[in-house]
Amino acid sequence: MNNPFEYVPSAECEAAFGRLVARLEVLKKSEDPADVNFCRELEAGKMLGVLVAADRQGVHHTLYAFSGQIGERGFYHDGFVGPVFDYLQPDGHFKTHEADISRQNAEIAAFENDSLARVRSEYERVKALADAEIAESREKYRLSKLERAAIREAGEADEAVLAEMIRRSQFEKAELHRLKKRLAARIEPYAEEHRKAEDHLAALKEKRRADSEALQQWLFTNFRLLNARGESRSLSEIFADTSMRVPPSGAGECCAPKLLQEAYLRGWEPLSIAEYWYGKPKEGEVRRHGEHYPACRGKCLPVLSWMLQGLSVEPALDSDSGQLRSVAASYPEVIFENRWFCVVNKPSGMLSVPGKGAAMSVQRWLEEKYGADREVKVAHRLDQDTSGLLAATFGELSFKVMQSLFARRNVQKTYVAELEGDFTILDKPGHGRIELPLAPDWLDRPRQRVDLDRGKEAVTDFRFTTVAGGRSRVIFHPRTGRTHQLRVHAASEQGLGMPIAGDRLYGKNGGYGSRRLLLHAHRLEFIFPIDRSPYTFESPVPF
Repeated sequence: MNNPFEYVPSAECEAAFGRLVARLEVLKKSEDPADVNFCRELEAGKMLGVLVAADRQGVHHTLYAFSGQIGERGFYHDGFVGPVFDYLQPDGHFKTHEADISRQNAEIAAFENDSLARVRSEYERVKALADAEIAESREKYRLSKLERAAIREAGEADEAVLAEMIRRSQFEKAELHRLKKRLAARIEPYAEEHRKAEDHLAALKEKRRADSEALQQWLFTNFRLLNARGESRSLSEIFADTSMRVPPSGAGECCAPKLLQEAYLRGWEPLSIAEYWYGKPKEGEVRRHGEHYPACRGKCLPVLSWMLQGLSVEPALDSDSGQLRSVAASYPEVIFENRWFCVVNKPSGMLSVPGKGAAMSVQRWLEEKYGADREVKVAHRLDQDTSGLLAATFGELSFKVMQSLFARRNVQKTYVAELEGDFTILDKPGHGRIELPLAPDWLDRPRQRVDLDRGKEAVTDFRFTTVAGGRSRVIFHPRTGRTHQLRVHAASEQGLGMPIAGDRLYGKNGGYGSRRLLLHAHRLEFIFPIDRSPYTFESPVPF
């Protein structure tokens, strides 16, 4: 079977998805409101999955799935497989306990808004009155103290007057202390009632937390997934050995787990799988209607790593990193070197720095080339699929200086890319600036998404140059250096809406129209602070 994390859909999957889209077009016109609502929710943005499997007689069958739940029918709709584990039965354990937690939420809200609010308000009212009385007494004491100080300053007071002033000061201080004690005693019943109310609220919230945690643990323990050998494992067991430890929300509810589970239950052998985006993209995500996408890594990599055991899957995943094995087409080329730094021309397909697996990286290649004495370090990074110029330094001082240049945006970087589509036909401006903050898609790393609220600043200047063969050549000048910045700014509808050709994460048809990502780091310019010399480096565009 194809690897669900990187693949070209088989002809059978493509044909099956075409039939599904045609069926949904008919369903939109149904007289059944549930069917119409189902289609509306799909059009709001959903992943749809297709699996081709063979029965024991070798006959091919097609299964369909949608991710998560949809509307009033939840996990179910005619023509689609059901869930791996249906925990939404109305009278079942999950819904019963979920209802109890909802009741607790209502009880907590009612207590906070009624009893606690009333007790807190009364306590704060009495305390405010006491504070005002103490403040008034302190002000009288302060004025009296100033009056005594003025008398002493004048030097006209005899010993009797001075003694009276001391007695008066002691009396006023004692009166203030007695006032504080009386008011504290007056406040204490209100404070005690307030403490009891706060403790009761804390107890309610702790019970809700414990019940919610217990319900989640029940779900993760009873949510069991099969593999091709017929073995079963719970979500808790699957995620126990991962860095996450605890399954994320929705784990096991994506298309691929549903499809594989159904095939295994029927005794069918999975042959090919594909997942397609249907409808509008979710806010900030780069998704296109009708395009196929790899399975997500946050939820599905641990789950599918279990479920695919016993199947022959190509290409295989690296067991150490969970990444697809890939080999760079060639090795780097050092195009400049002095005592402080060197500049390398990196080929597409090579990592900049070592990953979790054993794949060669520019960092490792330089270490082998120069030896440990040179203390060589890559000072910035390019995506694995991006080719072009990388700067590396010799020694700790040079490394800190070069990193500071990049951090302070004192390095002018020029990239050249080929984008899918004709920018003139698509009515895109010939040049401009893209400002779209970016944040990681934590459940589908390494993908990034546009996040206008919490994303980090990402700014790219662009200028189109030529059009040929349905593609547009563009020059990018990134003003910031966020992960996948140029790829997302190019592909996002909030940016250019034209993915870089060959982009496996954000491109059309999984980027398989090109043998590589058509993005090249063409030029670097900077003034190096140690020798105060200007440097300019260029690498010919290889596509």
